[in-house]
Amino acid sequence: MPIDVMMSQLSPTMTEGRIARWLKQEGDTLTSGELLVEVETDKATMEVEVVDEGVLHKILAAEGATVAVGTPIAVIAEDGEEIAADYQPQAMVAASVEQVAEQRVDPPVAAAVVAVAPQVEPTAVDNSRIKASPLARRLAKQKGINLAAISGSGPHGRIVKADITRAVKRGIRLGMTASTTPPPVRPLPQGPLPYHADEYEAVENSMMRKAIARRLLESKQQVPHFYVTLDVTMDRLLDLRAQLNEAANGEFKLSVNDFIIKAASNALIKVPEANASWTDQATLMHKHAHISVAVAIEGGLITPVVRFSEQKSIVEISTEVKDLAGRARQGALKPEEYSGGTFSISNLGMFGVKQFAAIVNPPEGAILAVGGSMPRAVVEDGALVVRNVMTLTLSCDHRVVDGAVGASFLAALKQELELPAGLLL
Repeated sequence: MPIDVMMSQLSPTMTEGRIARWLKQEGDTLTSGELLVEVETDKATMEVEVVDEGVLHKILAAEGATVAVGTPIAVIAEDGEEIAADYQPQAMVAASVEQVAEQRVDPPVAAAVVAVAPQVEPTAVDNSRIKASPLARRLAKQKGINLAAISGSGPHGRIVKADITRAVKRGIRLGMTASTTPPPVRPLPQGPLPYHADEYEAVENSMMRKAIARRLLESKQQVPHFYVTLDVTMDRLLDLRAQLNEAANGEFKLSVNDFIIKAASNALIKVPEANASWTDQATLMHKHAHISVAVAIEGGLITPVVRFSEQKSIVEISTEVKDLAGRARQGALKPEEYSGGTFSISNLGMFGVKQFAAIVNPPEGAILAVGGSMPRAVVEDGALVVRNVMTLTLSCDHRVVDGAVGASFLAALKQELELPAGLLL
């Protein structure tokens, strides 16, 4: 029985992928674990391994093609199997419907899934009796997938990795209900460009740039933003940082951003209402601070996550951020390393920026925009003095973070930064 190879969801926000390079050619024998194809996602170019063994019968998506998640890209045949010349993957029948759905962040769930998925009881299913590949079982366990709720596309109805990927995309998992259809996005005006063709160079938008554009547009349209701004005196922190770096004797070098991550983590624990995410069913109050740190890379930006940052020292945070940022610029981050954040920090202070407002990164409830620490004239005890001052702007999703909560968080953060010795305790 032919096996359809699908475009898998290689990142949590991926809706389509571009075939960068086929590492196997038609007629090649495929062994599980070998590299099959390189796919450019919205985050990086990733290598996809062979899951189902056999012979690569036909490549359906050529190099350079952009394919929606869940769409067939190749067909695998078993050794010695003959496939009809007019064979067409089953998923191609519904391809046009799925491509329309994939243009939205939360694709609507089929009515049959809505009716069946909530009725599944975890204790009533014996997944060990269901035919599934070891990789599919492992992914199903990680994602909370009920194998009994999906049909396998592998040989003799065997469930394979692509089936699990489609199940996650369509909402077939224990305890998960169908997502609602977001409001339609108003298209931009179409027509000829008001520029002469010889006065610009058209650079094709990468998968990452398209994803950034889509997610930020949807965030500004669907998330009710409000902003809270506050100034922080940084002299004590800058002095402490200089002392620590001098005492380190080259073993480490702390940045201002490392202190901000640690201070924000502590402030989130003090004001847990700010460490929250919105869903239509419930507000998620997070127990730990998983800080998404905005990192500029070629062609866009990515937000690697420092997990359990409230439990880590500044030196540990600094080391981890350098490692994550370095691998982010190489396109070597794993999906779990840039997803699952509860709060974001974007710092443009190193570019001389005094103040800016960032866009909330859903489903997180807030993002902190950090300006540069600059000498300013301030009044202390009735006297005019010069202090290093940094401006912080908190962008909040008003559905989950109210004004008083945002203000309380910034007050707690200000205290952490202006009394920086406490960050070492």
